Amino acid sequence: MPDDPAEDGRAAETSVDADGAIDPDGEVTEPLDDAPDATVDDSPSPPTGAVDDEVQRRLREAYLNDEESVLVVTAVRSAGRRVVVELRPPHGGTTHVERFPAPRDGSLSESEAFLAFLGAAGVSPLDVDEVVGTRVPATYDPEEGWRLDEAYVGERGGAESDAAETDRLSGRWNRAAEWLWTYRYWLVAVLLVGGELLFVAVILLLFA
Repeated sequence: MPDDPAEDGRAAETSVDADGAIDPDGEVTEPLDDAPDATVDDSPSPPTGAVDDEVQRRLREAYLNDEESVLVVTAVRSAGRRVVVELRPPHGGTTHVERFPAPRDGSLSESEAFLAFLGAAGVSPLDVDEVVGTRVPATYDPEEGWRLDEAYVGERGGAESDAAETDRLSGRWNRAAEWLWTYRYWLVAVLLVGGELLFVAVILLLFA
């Protein structure tokens, strides 16, 4: 029996694809889109206990600025008639040396400057080991180098000042002699080459 065109029409109207839907009247409806997802913050969150880089930078700068005018006592030793106190900047650098008269003949009368240094550092002469690690206020001069606060060295004068000046000159001479000895071969070579060049220049001036 031939197919009923009406039925074919209804069959055509009710046929849907896999993504469609059929309403009660046989009409095809489009699938509803899913509701848009809420905005999600994908930025990584700092781990628990982490410190912000900006905070670290500011603290580091402030710390270094506050430590620019400080020296730390690293050692105290005897050098003949002197007590040598070695100090260095907190973050490394050239060692600075302060010399004080050492006690002699069982008396502290000649070592008042060193006693004043210990007193300013808050250290007893009976516990002099505790002076190592003490932070001492100081200022730096490009020409004269480090200079401790007057509370630690006082105003030196007279024989003590002369002795300090003698030690300073002696130290400069020793450094100069060490430098000459280290580069002696280069200096000899420079003198030889320079002498030959000077001889050639004299010959050219005489016979040119």
